[in-house]
Amino acid sequence: MLGARVTDAVEYMQRRQESKGAVRIVRRRQPDKFRWRDAVSKLSGAAGRMRGKERMRIEEPVREVVLDLSDNLLRRECVIDARRFNVDLDRGEVLPFHRMGDLRRYAFLVGADVQIIERYVELPDDFFAPIDTAACTVVSRAMANHHRKRAQRAWLEIPDPDGGQRLSPHQRLIVAKAEEDAQTAKRWAALARTLVDDKKP
Repeated sequence: MLGARVTDAVEYMQRRQESKGAVRIVRRRQPDKFRWRDAVSKLSGAAGRMRGKERMRIEEPVREVVLDLSDNLLRRECVIDARRFNVDLDRGEVLPFHRMGDLRRYAFLVGADVQIIERYVELPDDFFAPIDTAACTVVSRAMANHHRKRAQRAWLEIPDPDGGQRLSPHQRLIVAKAEEDAQTAKRWAALARTLVDDKKP
């Protein structure tokens, strides 16, 4: 597979059900935030669909590769990517440690709703209990993207503001809703950044 893009090489190995070969390819290639990261994400996705020893044969080598990265940002993003597939590559080495009380405080400060996170992530009742930082970050980013896309779709329904056309009452409602979604997206994005930032607010 020399000369092949790392994503193509990993997909080829996965089609042949050669998980160890896919991991070797990732180990040998130069890490970067685009194709290499995508290849690691594909391995995590494959591990997330497996159970028992079969899963361990992929998950543990991938975890070692990620923890060995010198690029802290790339290492962090690989951990968060993996959590989307229910794979936990971080056991306290990569992402900041947060307690339930911290999450509630961060959410209050930025204006996000913790109850939405609870729909997707099992959160503790105890304010001093640790949370799954990666999972909460995944949900926060997903909510930010969801509201951002809703705002963009709504704005596309509105005439160009530079065209001089007056908006109808219905169009003004659409604009108001789009602005609300845009602000909600910013709040969720702020929460996601806070969760992965080592500097506590």
